[in-house]
Amino acid sequence: MDFDGDQIARLVYLGIWGTVLVSYVLISRTQGLGQSLRHLMLWGLIFVGVAAGYALWQDISDSNRIAVTGDGALVLQADRSGHFNLTMAVNGTPTDFMLDTGATEIVLTQSDAARVGFDPQALSYLGQARTANGVVRTARVTLDEVVLGADDLEFRDTDVTAFVNEGALDVSLLGMAYLRRFARITIEGDRMILER
Repeated sequence: MDFDGDQIARLVYLGIWGTVLVSYVLISRTQGLGQSLRHLMLWGLIFVGVAAGYALWQDISDSNRIAVTGDGALVLQADRSGHFNLTMAVNGTPTDFMLDTGATEIVLTQSDAARVGFDPQALSYLGQARTANGVVRTARVTLDEVVLGADDLEFRDTDVTAFVNEGALDVSLLGMAYLRRFARITIEGDRMILER
């Protein structure tokens, strides 16, 4: 089973919570320590537990970034850094993207390309893209199906052109070629509204 970054972060937070709870029980039953030292340690554990709980809550609220309006539009919520991130099904596989209006096309990382059915080593990297890190080679691919949605609203596209980045890329990018499929895109503060 593959874990993405959000799932790993949740497991870490839950692990911290579990450690705090077990430690609390063990320390509260210890008779040999001085009472003030025991209380100090317990308060320290409570502080760590609250911090981990807050981080977990933030992480869960960030992972739930797509909502549906009553008039059939998708609303994306920006993350804490101000970026719009979302998960789309690419060839049936959930894939994380960052919306990048500076990118022309859909750009897949090597690992995402492999997850959705391409062999990155077998691709022909004939194209080039200019990035903040310099020029990288790209390989053109066709995605059988791309689905973006939440609840009962889905935007489904077939035979979608994308590019696989040969260089290092942290997250796949959703560029303007995909965003132009929407009739209207509105940004209101930390919300992006997509309508077709």
